[in-house]
Amino acid sequence: MLERGNLSRRGFMRQSVGAMAAAGLPAWYAKEYFGAAAAQAQDAARPVQANDRLNVGVIGVGPNPRRSNALYGAAKRFRHVQFTGVCDVDESHVAYAVDQYKKDNYDVRGHKDFRELLDRRDVDAVIVATPDHWHALIVLDALRKGKDVYCEKPLTLTIQEALALKAGVRSANKVLQTGSQQRTEMGGKFRLAAELVRTGRIGAVRSIECRIGDNPQSGPIPEAPVPKGLDWNMWLGPTAQVPYRKDGGKTNCHYEFRWWYEYSGGKMTDWGAHHLDIAQWCLGMDNSGPSGVEVVSAKAPYAAGDGYNCHQHFKVKYTYPNNAEVFAMSGSGAEGTGTTVNGLVDSRGMKRRDRGGKEYDGVDGTRNGLLIQGEKGTIFVSREDLLASDRAILADPIRDDPRLYPSRPTDHMGNFLDCVRSRQTPITGVDVGAGSVIVCHLGVIALQTGKKLTWDARANRFTGADAEAGNARIGRPMRAPWRLEG
Repeated sequence: MLERGNLSRRGFMRQSVGAMAAAGLPAWYAKEYFGAAAAQAQDAARPVQANDRLNVGVIGVGPNPRRSNALYGAAKRFRHVQFTGVCDVDESHVAYAVDQYKKDNYDVRGHKDFRELLDRRDVDAVIVATPDHWHALIVLDALRKGKDVYCEKPLTLTIQEALALKAGVRSANKVLQTGSQQRTEMGGKFRLAAELVRTGRIGAVRSIECRIGDNPQSGPIPEAPVPKGLDWNMWLGPTAQVPYRKDGGKTNCHYEFRWWYEYSGGKMTDWGAHHLDIAQWCLGMDNSGPSGVEVVSAKAPYAAGDGYNCHQHFKVKYTYPNNAEVFAMSGSGAEGTGTTVNGLVDSRGMKRRDRGGKEYDGVDGTRNGLLIQGEKGTIFVSREDLLASDRAILADPIRDDPRLYPSRPTDHMGNFLDCVRSRQTPITGVDVGAGSVIVCHLGVIALQTGKKLTWDARANRFTGADAEAGNARIGRPMRAPWRLEG
């Protein structure tokens, strides 16, 4: 977006703002977003001072589709970033990454054990893109060893781990950014939606539907030989010792670990970590959370132990102290379909169109995104769309900036790198990342227990009649020698 080519600065700005407005962003906001994006692009290209280099290591570098590769690409645009090490429990991933990074003129060494990389004095900060069940242990060790951290979402596997990371960041006085990039990127759509809600544009919020997608299903997956070069015991780490499984693209390992509650939380902590995070932002609840959680409906998951075990279709309701209701739903199936709302338009008063130009009158209950319904109007926001029940909700400029963050970052990695330099808190620092993932975990616990649960967001404990069932799942046992410290 910010590659000017032969255009004049003024012409480039006019063309860029016009493109954002054509995508449905109000013109007044497109100008603000472009200005902020241009400033961050200039920062990325600034000359590097001798004492300004930041040595970065990447932990969890494979395979495709590799989130770590996108993060690598985002960070290497900043001239002061130098990559010095990569780590993965799969030798083939390490070899690929070392070759890739060296082609980009980075002198990197590969490791299979994250502790070796974190012990290096030529690593100042780390990017953590491992499976979810490793996040907390690696981040805590990095903090103890004086590293700043960019950790992919979901920040943790459990509520207990989220609380440990909050304590660990405070104790180490280090910078942590959670990879919830919807607060910065995506053309600023989610931030604008949150600003409009927080300034009362649609009145008091009645409900927010977070459509986060169905969980894939597998049935039984047979045991298989561990691939050459994969340290399966280290991949499992603190989780139980189980056989490696694979059948075509289905496995309990690379990428597909997301659909096993042992290693992740399914779509509840995958897309949920994005959309529930925005719901928290819209409600101004970053330092708090819901007062209750319950399952409205759910399809029982596969439970034989040898296949994906996350609920395929589900609808979970969170109740907030201000009486707002937030729903996390799969988006399809009788158990998880959201509300169909017609008559939604963008800031120009135009209906939604898909990439082929087909026009739609609003959104149906299966469309991924957040449907925010207030007393005075409705907003729907996704990575593709920003729509409202009245174009004026979007088109009229905001008079009083709600100051959702001190600045307006448009580059998530850039915000992290800025904060490493300034020692300020990133837009999705540990309190935000931990708070939002706790909401995700509350949904998983409700699905697993089937209980209507009362939550004390100050004490981070369940209370009431079924407190014991909920509190038993706040943490999980870890396989020796691994243990949670912090």
